[in-house]
Amino acid sequence: MYSVRDGMDDFLKMDIFFVVATIAVVVVGALVAYALVRLLRILRNVEKLSETVSTEAQFIRADIDDIRTNIRAEGFKWAHLSRFARASAKRFMGGDVNKK
Repeated sequence: MYSVRDGMDDFLKMDIFFVVATIAVVVVGALVAYALVRLLRILRNVEKLSETVSTEAQFIRADIDDIRTNIRAEGFKWAHLSRFARASAKRFMGGDVNKK
């Protein structure tokens, strides 16, 4: 036979289930939000790195173009390669190399 106490036990079980489910949803939501924030930071760093690589590639392309122009005009000289190496090293070390 069904009693009022059995009905209360069912409601108590439902309440416990909903509390546990709510806590689980909040914890999983917080973990997903944290993961998304970390992912956005990583993507932002990748974008900055990509911009840096693109800028350096343009500098290297310009330096190589200068070397080719100088070699065509003056012939091969070690000074051209030396100038390229110094400019690249200065940029690598954080120095400011003015491009013409």
